[in-house]
Amino acid sequence: MYSELFFHLRDRYGLFWQRQVRLLLVTGEPEQVEAIAPGLTEQRWQEGDHTVLIYGGKASAEPDTTLLASLKKLRRFRPLDGIIWPLTEKQSCQTAQLDKGWRELGNGGKLLGFQAPLYLWQVCDDGGYQAGRTLQSVGCLLPERSTPEQLATQLEAQTPQLTEQGMSQLLTNNRHDFLLRLAHTLTERGIAHWQTVLKPLLAGGAFPSLHLRGLMFSPPLAAVPEAAPHAWLSSLVWAGVTGDNAKGRTVGFPWLRTALMACFCVLAIWWTGMMTSFFANRALIQETGTHTARAINTRLPLAEQLVALHTLQGELERLQYRIRHGTPWYQRFGLERNAQLLNTAFPGYAQAANRLVRDVAVAHLQQQLNAFVALSPNSPQRTATGELRYKQLKALLMTSRPEKADAAFFSTTLMADNLRYADVTEGTRQSVLPSLLTFWMANLPEHPQWKIAPQPELVGAVRKILLRQIGVRNAENTLYQNVLKQVSRNYADMTLADMTGDAQAGSLFGTEQTVPGMFTRQAWEGQVKEAIEQVVTARREEIDWVLSDRQQDASADISPEALRTRLTERYFTDFAGSWLTFLNSIRWKKEDSLSGVLDQLTLMADARQSPLIALTDTVAWQAAAGRESRSLSDSLTQSAKELFNGKEKTPQNTRAAREEEAPTGPMDKTFAPLLRLTGDKAGGTGDSQLSLQTYLTRVTRVRLKLQQVTNAPDPQEMTQQLAQTVLQGKTVDLTDTRDYGRLIAASLGEEWSGFGQSLFVRPVEQAWRQVLTPAADSLNRQWQRAIVSHWNQDFAGRYPFKDTPNDASLPLLAKYLRDDGRISQFIATNLAGVLEREGRYWVADTMNTQGLTVNPAFLRALNRLRDVADTAFASGDAGVHFELMAKPARDVMKTHLVIDGQQLEYFNQKERWQRFSWPDEQWQPGASLSWTSTQNMERILADFRGSWSFIRLLEQAQVTQLDSSSFMLQWQAPDGLPLHYLMRVEQGKGPLALLALKNYRLPGQVFLTGKAISDAEEYRDNADE
Repeated sequence: MYSELFFHLRDRYGLFWQRQVRLLLVTGEPEQVEAIAPGLTEQRWQEGDHTVLIYGGKASAEPDTTLLASLKKLRRFRPLDGIIWPLTEKQSCQTAQLDKGWRELGNGGKLLGFQAPLYLWQVCDDGGYQAGRTLQSVGCLLPERSTPEQLATQLEAQTPQLTEQGMSQLLTNNRHDFLLRLAHTLTERGIAHWQTVLKPLLAGGAFPSLHLRGLMFSPPLAAVPEAAPHAWLSSLVWAGVTGDNAKGRTVGFPWLRTALMACFCVLAIWWTGMMTSFFANRALIQETGTHTARAINTRLPLAEQLVALHTLQGELERLQYRIRHGTPWYQRFGLERNAQLLNTAFPGYAQAANRLVRDVAVAHLQQQLNAFVALSPNSPQRTATGELRYKQLKALLMTSRPEKADAAFFSTTLMADNLRYADVTEGTRQSVLPSLLTFWMANLPEHPQWKIAPQPELVGAVRKILLRQIGVRNAENTLYQNVLKQVSRNYADMTLADMTGDAQAGSLFGTEQTVPGMFTRQAWEGQVKEAIEQVVTARREEIDWVLSDRQQDASADISPEALRTRLTERYFTDFAGSWLTFLNSIRWKKEDSLSGVLDQLTLMADARQSPLIALTDTVAWQAAAGRESRSLSDSLTQSAKELFNGKEKTPQNTRAAREEEAPTGPMDKTFAPLLRLTGDKAGGTGDSQLSLQTYLTRVTRVRLKLQQVTNAPDPQEMTQQLAQTVLQGKTVDLTDTRDYGRLIAASLGEEWSGFGQSLFVRPVEQAWRQVLTPAADSLNRQWQRAIVSHWNQDFAGRYPFKDTPNDASLPLLAKYLRDDGRISQFIATNLAGVLEREGRYWVADTMNTQGLTVNPAFLRALNRLRDVADTAFASGDAGVHFELMAKPARDVMKTHLVIDGQQLEYFNQKERWQRFSWPDEQWQPGASLSWTSTQNMERILADFRGSWSFIRLLEQAQVTQLDSSSFMLQWQAPDGLPLHYLMRVEQGKGPLALLALKNYRLPGQVFLTGKAISDAEEYRDNADE
């Protein structure tokens, strides 16, 4: 059908027949189709009067895809101008058939991609009496999306006209009643009927895609047998449809139409753009050629040449910008030639720029540097202008080394150096010269043929001078201080609260000092390391190419690598020093009650909230600043070597490997003692038995022990028992933990002494003090009851303890002073933990007396008795052996000395030693001394009776020690004559040692208490600090 109809229409209406012909699709039952278009069902299509009727089959049948494809092919964008559905009044009452018809018409429109206006045509029964009746188009046209009310209005408007025309026809022929009957039917039931039937097609109906355009009425049309095949004879009945110009609408998106329109628009825009681009590019080429010719014209004045070169440079800059960032749209469209134009213009620019910019700049720089070299070595001007000459040398070298080009530096240096041209005004120089210098140097790397070699002798001379000055100008201390000043503004000082975080450090320890923010790991990693690298980079930039063609030309002390090493070492030295100063300034908070000490120990040993753990963790993290660890690849390589070499794993090898793999840092040496305590690998192995965790575990045991004391029924009694256990020299958890803390403090070394004492010694010492201090008074009372009271009872009012005639009992004194005497037994029983023997003397055990202050007078008195006991009571009982020898004296004829019945008589004969014992075994207590002078008879100097008589006699003598065992004894006679004797003793001072008991008084306190102990502790703390 397609080919036949296509060629028929082309032959009848020409190539452009699509706009001259209306294509109408007639669908419905064949009987009704034949009623309005006789012969259409058989011929399939009919054409006449610019109208083509095409039979579409039954309306309720599925769409004929073949027919739809032919229609779409026949006229693609508007396949149909309308769809006509003829039906009878009876068929219009079949709701199901109508609904199916609506649906299939909608489906057909979707397949066709176009929905044509729909005309319903009621074929009325004429009873065979309408032949010869005047024909006319009967019906109404409806607007799009019309309502049932509008439909009723349209039909009601037709009724008067139908009645009038019907009456006229009926008067002419009483059988022609079609119009009159139709008007009556519409009035009676037809309007309401069609409102109901057509409701799905009207506004708000179920089929909004269908456009109900008209409702037509007619009786069956008579066939014309004489008509030619496929010929359609136009009738007035069809005038309402064929005369309508309603347009259909596209179903879905019109892709092809849109694409064609888009292509047309693109072509139009492209053509316009090409024309615009052509004129724009032609103007650009012409302008560039004109500017180039003017720039290379040497006959112009110098100022005009510079301005012309600057103008040409502007064009080149614009071309470069367009090449890098894109050409404006109006110069594209395939006609832009920016790259070719730039390459064509650059030779002319180079010819002018090298003459006007490069050569002038190089000549100026060489002139300035020659003047600098010509200055005297001691000239202040040479030192003052060193930095300027360095910049000039750098700018000069850039002209010969394109890879080092720095356009901004080159332009700034020459403008600051007052580069000038003859016969060029200052305004012109300032306006064009900076950009000329900048552009030439910026393009030098891309055009290395522009470079020019400077004078090598001049460059070498300037380099030598500047290298000598660089060490002074860039002094290391100045660089270091500048780095710290730069960093200090960005990092706040670190306080103890910052280090411990949420832990309540203030209840345990504190300090007023802080760590400078520039000496923290955050500062090192965030800015210091980079700042040092910037300094080193600046030094390398100065030396690597400006002042030296080769690295080795520069001396080692100013090399960038040496500078980096020294600055880094100095920084970490100050880093470690700042942290050491801060940590050693920390002081443990004093608590005056046992409950307060328990709270401190509880918080200190808390694994989650311990300020000590938080502080050590912070210090360990900070100590890792600058630390470098072995990479994973290095570790794997080492493991592979050991595997292939078959090296046996031993504990020594394993530990050595672990130490080798441990990260190393510049501060590990300083912080190693503390890092070992925390278990950090960087701290090394050290003493594996010492650790912070073990110390805190021991502190926990001490805390639990003290809690038992405070929770006991009689806390004071249990405290005294615990203290007595310690004073007796027995080991408890308290002493073990105290010793462990002191061992940790000692292992930290002298540098960490303040930190170690405050955080590892003072906490347990304070607990120790709270335990031992209450026991001091009790022990003092025990000493008074057991020793002092009996001593006073036995020796008060007796010589030598008091200057009276009554002598103290030597056997009774021996019970106190001998090694197993009362005093020694008391010390061994009650004070073995706090007193110890160092040689002959008693001294306080500094470890066990923390918290107690041993009375210095008690120790002096005790050691005074120790001297007497070692000399006079060495065997347990009183007994001293010595030798005496009388010495001659002026005007003395004879001396006579008697000691407990032992006599030494001397009358200027030969001197000899005579042995004595005191007291003598014969027990003749007494001592006397007499002399005979050249003027008088024998006279008695002294005569004493009693066991202490010899000691009384010695008390009156003037004693001079000659050596360790010899003494000179001199008694002065009433007549002024001296009586001399030499005494030689076996041990100590012999009997002279007993003179130490003269007016001796045994102290009543072993330990100081009250204000005396507070003063002693304050003095000791100040000494430690």
